[in-house]
Amino acid sequence: MTVLHLADETEAADLAAFLSRLLHYDRSAAVRLQAAGTALAVFGRPPSFEVLAIRAVRLAKPYEDGLDVTLDVTVSAGELLEAVDEAAATAGVPDAVTGPPWAGLLPPRSGWQPEGGLPGADALRSLVSAAVAEFRSRTEELAAERRTRAELDAIGRDIWSRTVGETGLPVRAVHAAQSLGFLRPGGGAALLSAGAWLRLRTPYGSVAVRRAGLGSFGLSVR
Repeated sequence: MTVLHLADETEAADLAAFLSRLLHYDRSAAVRLQAAGTALAVFGRPPSFEVLAIRAVRLAKPYEDGLDVTLDVTVSAGELLEAVDEAAATAGVPDAVTGPPWAGLLPPRSGWQPEGGLPGADALRSLVSAAVAEFRSRTEELAAERRTRAELDAIGRDIWSRTVGETGLPVRAVHAAQSLGFLRPGGGAALLSAGAWLRLRTPYGSVAVRRAGLGSFGLSVR
C-alpha cells in the first residue's frame, strides 16, 4: 500500500476529522485524492449540501513506495480513514474504487479571483444558525398530515438556496462549511470565483459550488 507521510500529527488529525464528517453524511462516501509536490487535496461531496468540499493537507514526503510524479485516485473515505495513523502522521492509500460522477468533474485549479461582499466568519456562522432555527420553526408549524418528506424538502430548498447578500453564494455552501469544520471561530473566510464556480475558502478547507448548482454537472473533466 502506498503510504503518504503527512507534515505532522495535526494534519493527520484534521484529515481524519474531515473524513469522519463526510462519512457522517454518507457511510459509503468516496473521496478523490490529488497529490503534487508537498500538497494533498482531498475532495468529497456530502450529499445533503450539494457542494464539493476540499481539504488541503500538507505532506512531509510527496512521493512514497512507487508514487511517480503525482497521485490522482478515487478511494473509499472509510478505508482511507482506517488507514490514517495520527501518531505516525501517515495515511495509507487504499485501492482505487469506481468513483461517483462528481469525482471526475472538479473545479479549476487556477484562475480564481477574489469576490467582494462576503460577511465575516462570525456573521456567516450567525447566518447559518438563523437558517437552522427558521427551518425548525417552519417544520414544527406544519400540521401532522403535511409533515411529509416532500414538504420538508421544499422548506429546505427555500431556505438553503438563498444567497449570502449579493454574492450569489448559496446559504447551503456556508452551512456545509460549518458542518464540515471549516468555519471555525477565529478563522477568516474569503469568496473566490472562477468561471461558473464560487469557492468559499477558509484556513481549514474550502467549499465549491457552481452558481447554478451542481446538479447539472455541466463541468470540464479534470
